[in-house]
Amino acid sequence: MNDVEQLRNFALSLPETTEETPFGPDVAVYKVAGKMFGTLSPEDVPVPMNLKCDPERAIELRDEHEAILPGFHMNKKHWNTLKLDGSLKDDFVIELIRHSYDLVVAGHTRAIRERLLKAIDS
Repeated sequence: MNDVEQLRNFALSLPETTEETPFGPDVAVYKVAGKMFGTLSPEDVPVPMNLKCDPERAIELRDEHEAILPGFHMNKKHWNTLKLDGSLKDDFVIELIRHSYDLVVAGHTRAIRERLLKAIDS
């Protein structure tokens, strides 16, 4: 089972995360301090979720899981699409959401990164 609402709530619980719909009402985009770390299309079946991923890990995940594909409409080196069809455990998807968030935080300026890391630690 993939509880889409639980996954959405987890993403929104991360410091300075916003949910926006710049691509229309069918695609939720999750950003940390203005930079995208995920998308979710809750009306599609199975529900797809795009997440940023370390390039080497991205390839490993695709090899290990049929429900993880190169990022749809994204840079396939840095993004994966997860098909939330129930084959991936929710805890694993949450781990991948956090990985994506952490990668984007690491790409921010030092000042923003420090502010976000303080929020995460508190």
